[in-house]
Amino acid sequence: MRTTVSAHNETRRLVVLAVDDEPHGLNLLVESLQSNRHIGRVFTAVDASEALRLLASDDEELRQRKERGLPTIDAVFADLQMPGLSGMEMARVFSALNPAPVLVFVTGHASEAVNAFDLGAVDYLLKPCNQSRLDRAVERVLDKLSTVPAVGGPTGAAAPAKPDDDEVIPVELAGTTKLVPRSTVRWVEAQGDYARLFTTDGNSHLVRIPLTQLEERWEKAGFVRIHRSFLVALNLITELRMGQGGYQVVIGNDEKLLPVSRRHTRELKDRLTGR
Repeated sequence: MRTTVSAHNETRRLVVLAVDDEPHGLNLLVESLQSNRHIGRVFTAVDASEALRLLASDDEELRQRKERGLPTIDAVFADLQMPGLSGMEMARVFSALNPAPVLVFVTGHASEAVNAFDLGAVDYLLKPCNQSRLDRAVERVLDKLSTVPAVGGPTGAAAPAKPDDDEVIPVELAGTTKLVPRSTVRWVEAQGDYARLFTTDGNSHLVRIPLTQLEERWEKAGFVRIHRSFLVALNLITELRMGQGGYQVVIGNDEKLLPVSRRHTRELKDRLTGR
């Protein structure tokens, strides 16, 4: 993922995401977006996985937008044909967010136009797309954003709303990208620089995210560190008990036991008792 900043000096400038797996197409799209006076910052991604990871990135501007109730990004300009999730599948994930970014498709295939507009896209551009056509798409994005009350801030482009309630974690395996909602994760186990997510359906998924990073990201979502190797959904802990080697927690009703380290015991007790 890379990001570029427009040279235009406008008070209302959009933060957008361009997604295309073809480098030449992505570069052309970025150049056209940067040439529009309403665009302030352009993030890029080469596929849906990278685009979705952007939502949870530690970028300061994006973090501040989420705290203010703005969509993480104002608009997504996406190709349709990509490895892993298609542009349409990725757009369904984005459209389910609250608040959601405005969707624009930029593709060489005309056959998906009906589905795109059914999904709420404001425009559907066919490649090659010239500057004037893209400028019209940006105007439609602005029109869409202007239909909701603006909130204060540099863009003034979106309505107040709650931050995204649920994070989606893309998990890649053998060319397939599976989207795992954070709300389905029961506990997480550290495995080196990776983490294994244990979900409510009984499966587990390995992701390349350090446990410490998930701990920071998910603390406000109700996850608590109980051990250097374990992060747990607090609301699923049904019991804290003393075992032979120290404290343990019981997860749910299936008597899944996880160890609690001494250094995390006090904080866990405080969180469980609401102190």
